[in-house]
Amino acid sequence: MHRLFRTGIPMKSLACWIAAAGAAISGVVTALAADPLSLSAGALSEIAKVEAEIDRIEAEMLSRIGTPPDNQVQQVELLGKLMLFDKELSVNRNEACAFCHMPETGFTGPVSELNKTTGSYPGSVRTRFSNRKPQTHSYAPLSPVLHYNEGQGDLVGGNFWDMRATGRRLGNPAAEQAEGPPTNPVEMGLPDIACAAYRASQRPYRGLFEAVWGAQAFAINWPANTEQVCNTPGPPPPDDPAPVHLSAVDRGLAAATFDQMAQSIAGYEASHEVTAFSSKYDVVLAGKAKFTPQEQRGYDLFRGRAQCNGCHRDGGPGEEPLFTDFTASNIGTPRNPDLPFYAESTPDARGYVANKSGASYVDIGVADFLGEGPLLSRPSPVDARWKPLEPQNRGRVRVPTLRNVDKRPSPDFVKAYGHNGYFKSLKEIVHFYNTRDVLPRCAPHDPRELSFFWTASATTENMNTSKVGNLGLSEQEEDALVAFMQTLSDGYVQTGPK
Repeated sequence: MHRLFRTGIPMKSLACWIAAAGAAISGVVTALAADPLSLSAGALSEIAKVEAEIDRIEAEMLSRIGTPPDNQVQQVELLGKLMLFDKELSVNRNEACAFCHMPETGFTGPVSELNKTTGSYPGSVRTRFSNRKPQTHSYAPLSPVLHYNEGQGDLVGGNFWDMRATGRRLGNPAAEQAEGPPTNPVEMGLPDIACAAYRASQRPYRGLFEAVWGAQAFAINWPANTEQVCNTPGPPPPDDPAPVHLSAVDRGLAAATFDQMAQSIAGYEASHEVTAFSSKYDVVLAGKAKFTPQEQRGYDLFRGRAQCNGCHRDGGPGEEPLFTDFTASNIGTPRNPDLPFYAESTPDARGYVANKSGASYVDIGVADFLGEGPLLSRPSPVDARWKPLEPQNRGRVRVPTLRNVDKRPSPDFVKAYGHNGYFKSLKEIVHFYNTRDVLPRCAPHDPRELSFFWTASATTENMNTSKVGNLGLSEQEEDALVAFMQTLSDGYVQTGPK
């Protein structure tokens, strides 16, 4: 591929590498342009392995149902994990929530080939891709309910890149986030939230669910055509937004059960298994280990001249070190031309058009939520008092946590960064923060991109110019920042003397 930092090629070899890579780059671009919605053999192979691992984890969890924990909190966690790894909750019974959120990558995208090419993931309907890369589930339940901080003059909290899972209704942004993918046409694809409750009622964990949430959870009179309706990919017809035709009482039961499914998933995400505080950073913070000199230099830069701590906060009085301030920012991320979403501008086999703007699509982030723009999954209701904030939030997306930012199953596994997956390594995105306003612009897929040039920002509205763009860091200082962020991966095992 064309990314300099992804290949590890020394700067002095760049000219030779450019000459050798030109033809290969042209071939990659041609292939993507020919069929941007197809999956490569490598991606299909990786997907099969991920699906097999999801099946293995689900089978292990199902084996625990016979002797569930006697503690209700742990029962909720078990339920949440069962549903997170349940492919039956998608329209084609082929995509669990975990397909985009696996443990070995810090509960984000687990397919290296997709991360380094498309950046986004296909849904249950495999020719439909999302417009953004998967976020991490770890530490998501610790986000505050979305609110307006008058002192800061800013919105704080929520989940999703655009904050649309506010947590205002359920009191938990992670629970409201869990309610997005099931009926998102480009993700799990069910046509009605009632279908999620219907599918869950047929699963082996039904008894555990009823024991935790009550026998009324599935006491619903399902219409005779429910199976047929729920096997039909969403979105529903405009004139029939709730195609599972239930009575008012049964609709209320289905909605409540859907909420409880989401709360169970959020309960699992809040468990120690997902939100562990077990990184080397945490061990160092506890005084049980020490940073290497390079890691310490990176931490000093992080809190100092690199200004990372301004948004990716490492805590403060009364704060956990969550490495986000839960606000939104536009760092000027370039457009990712490899997103298949740009090609989803014509009707698919079912007549669905995911992206009516086609190649001219611009992701304006939080403003799409506040302005009630064309969102792919249902958001939490917008507080009417927030609507005037839409102009100042155009182009801004939620500041992600840096915890588990480099967690990966192997050193050669590629992770994607930025809301659209444009960056393919920590080195790339750190270099962007450092040089965005220093390097000149080039066309997408130029071999010199990410080394001597950047492509134009997708949108410059409300762009962060105070903490990003011209940090004046050397390459060695960039490497030190990367080394520090690599200490934020959970599951640290100390070796040698303390």
